[in-house]
Amino acid sequence: MSADLQTTRKELIDWITSLNDSRLLNQLNSIKLSNADTQKDWWEELSPNQKENIELGLKDLEERRTISSKEFWNRLRHG
Repeated sequence: MSADLQTTRKELIDWITSLNDSRLLNQLNSIKLSNADTQKDWWEELSPNQKENIELGLKDLEERRTISSKEFWNRLRHG
């Protein structure tokens, strides 16, 4: 680990230790918890149905069976 990274880590630890703002501490904790899941492959967490839907969407994209966002919303509004 580089000296710069070690310095940054120490500064962050000191700063976090001095915090009294519970909202900010909760936000930092959320970041920590979300980062803990980065080791997992999100694809493996999906159900077979979710995987199939993603694959179908990618196939539609490859075969140019898509519409713009504007067209989608117009169709949704006007049937």
